[in-house]
Amino acid sequence: MSEHPIQGLMTTAMENIKEMIDVNTIIGEPVQTPDGSIILAVSKVGFGFAAGGSEFYIDKAGAEDSSVGQGMPFGGGSGGGVSITPVAFLIVNQQGVKMLHLDENTHLYEKILDLAPNAVEKIRQMLEKNKQQTNAGNHPGNDGNGFASDPNQFSL
Repeated sequence: MSEHPIQGLMTTAMENIKEMIDVNTIIGEPVQTPDGSIILAVSKVGFGFAAGGSEFYIDKAGAEDSSVGQGMPFGGGSGGGVSITPVAFLIVNQQGVKMLHLDENTHLYEKILDLAPNAVEKIRQMLEKNKQQTNAGNHPGNDGNGFASDPNQFSL
């Protein structure tokens, strides 16, 4: 089976994009500071690719030469683009590793992930405390008769 002309367009475009993208595009080259810290740039890389083409039909009845119209003429094109956006700097030094975000929203997600283990532990402790109170017969907010001891406890 012969290669279709659009395959050549796609191959050329993909090879050129592949040459532009490597690990140093996302995690930049390390820079060492005089105090011994190493700084790495972290970037978000996005790329797009498009290719298209069309074959044109030639009417063989109007052609004088029988070789004309054997293969259909092809017209096509391809293109691609790369977007590189720095998002953070990774700083490695004697004190440890620190991420310095350039976008505050990203920083928020990292904080949520950092706080998740503490939140789970606090919930576990609250459930354990509630279980101990239930086993001891002390129901929080209950005066022992099944009624709330504080009338404002259940107000909205």
